[in-house]
Amino acid sequence: MQLRLATPEDAEAIRQIYNLEVTTSTATFDLVPRSLEDQQAWQAARAGAHTVLVAVDSLELVGFGSLSPWRDRPAYATSVEDSVYVHRAHHGRGIGKALLSELVVTATAHGFHACMARIVGGHEASIAVHEACGFEVVGTEREVGRKFGRWLDVVLMERLLS
Repeated sequence: MQLRLATPEDAEAIRQIYNLEVTTSTATFDLVPRSLEDQQAWQAARAGAHTVLVAVDSLELVGFGSLSPWRDRPAYATSVEDSVYVHRAHHGRGIGKALLSELVVTATAHGFHACMARIVGGHEASIAVHEACGFEVVGTEREVGRKFGRWLDVVLMERLLS
């Protein structure tokens, strides 16, 4: 497996992985699948320190991860939020952990101080991957999301980088 920066040509494969989660799971709180144009714009907004990495295995894009601004106010500029998604056919192979580990290295190299994760309550695999990469649970936001007719909690995790 190879980890590398995403290219514009990766947009469709990333979109397919993400949209499956939009339409069938609570891993993301998005409710509407992304168009290719939406996906391309999302990737374009993550250049430089806010980046998108992909995992490629046998020429197939099997997962992606990104660093996004934590909040839009200037005092938050030293914090980022991670997102990691792995194609369902490739779960349990360490791809998510590899992507998250590389995102932590990237965030540290770009001088960020804190990396945050918002994980839907009950998503034990994602919580475990974050814990394995040095993140700690710092709180739970109760019933802040609603999807598929259910109220959803968000577990907030953090790793200090410097």
